[in-house]
Order: sequence, then C-alpha cells, then structure tokens
Amino acid sequence: MPRDTDPITTSVWVRPSRARRGEQPTLSREQIVHAAIELLDAEGIGGLSMRRLGAKLGAGTTSLYWYVAHKDELLELVLDEVMGEIELPDPSAADWRSAVSDAVRSVRAVILRHTWMAGLYGTHPAIGPQSMRLSDRLIAVLTAAGFSGLELAHASSLLMSHALGSAVMDVAMHTATTLSGKDANELVQQLEPYFDRIAEEYPSYTKWWSQNKDADMEQMREEGFEFGLQRLLDGLESWLRSDG
Repeated sequence: MPRDTDPITTSVWVRPSRARRGEQPTLSREQIVHAAIELLDAEGIGGLSMRRLGAKLGAGTTSLYWYVAHKDELLELVLDEVMGEIELPDPSAADWRSAVSDAVRSVRAVILRHTWMAGLYGTHPAIGPQSMRLSDRLIAVLTAAGFSGLELAHASSLLMSHALGSAVMDVAMHTATTLSGKDANELVQQLEPYFDRIAEEYPSYTKWWSQNKDADMEQMREEGFEFGLQRLLDGLESWLRSDG
C-alpha cells in the first residue's frame, strides 16, 4: 500500500509521536537535522538522501529511521529549523511598517542563504514551532497596526509572497550564474545583439533596454525588492486609513 501523502495528516507536527522501543541510538534528531541542512546547503535537494545523510553522520540508514520516518518528514524538520533564523518582528514596535519590513527582509535573506528552501516553501504545512513563532509575531504586529479577520491573513500572505517571489527569482539567477561561470551583468549584456535584431518588432521594450542596459543587476534586484516591499506597505497603510 502506498504511503499516505496527505500533507496534513502525515505532518510530523500533527500526528502523535511514534513509540520508541529498543536501544537508544547514538544520534539525536537535532544532529540529524543539522547534518541534513549542511548537506542541503552544499548540494541542494537532489543531493539529500537518507543513505548519504547516514554516511555523513557515520551511521547506518536504520539509525536515522529511529528518529525520522522518511525523507519527507526530515524535510519538514529541516525547513522549520531554518525558519528559526528569520528575525521575529516586535509587536511592541512603534512603527509597524519597520517591524514588518525587517521580518520580510529576513525571510528573503534566509531563503537566499538556504537556496533549497525555494523549492520546499509551501509544500509542507508551516506549523512547526519556529514557523508558528513567526506567524504568531506577525499576527501580533498586524493586529496592533489595525488589521483583523481575513484581511490580516491576506496582508501577511501578500508580504510573505513578495519575499518568496523575490527570493525565487534571485535563486534562479544564482543558479544561472553558477552554471555559466558568468555574473548577472555579463549574462544580461549577452542579450544586446538579440535586442538589436528585434528592436522594430518590440520598440517600447528595446527603447527601455537601450536606456537601462548598463544598470547593475545585483543592485537592481535589491532596489526592486525594496521598491516592491515599500509599495505594498504603502497600499496596506492606505487601506487601513480608509477603514478597509
């Protein structure tokens, strides 16, 4: 019978803890999780297997299954662990925008530090202790700002989506530069002959391109993230002032 793939009922955080029998292993769940994060940071999702993790820890695969039932459970554990690196917003902050901005920036920074997160975010319920701590703080900050009900959830989702979307694009660019051995500016400049050929067909785009082709891609991505974040906050603040 295939293993149940319902992400809720199979979540390590939802189901009762498994009974442990027999001799205590020499490893701990914390050791396994930290080693898995190191492996993921070095080699990505494709480089993680229970066999390779066991080899890294100098233990047999059976020892790992004493603490984690399968790879999906391990991924839930590591994802929640790195969520603990996100800066928690302060509910008592006088300026809710600054508090939320710092948290959103931190979400993006953590994903860029652990690029494998981009492919996992949302595939498992974010209900582990680290994720819940972040959610609880965000709710407290947004409640103090004046949000309530479903509008609070929408505002939080909007801001987190901006952090995730920006990070996913940055991770994609990082992958492209790593594979090509060229930086982002070099990759973009290679498009110049192509845009010259299609200038008449797409005049608005190519005019903009010619005026901005020397922009620094790294700086543009950072500025673009900040521009989007502040415009989202402008809109949310305006909505609050208009009483929704």
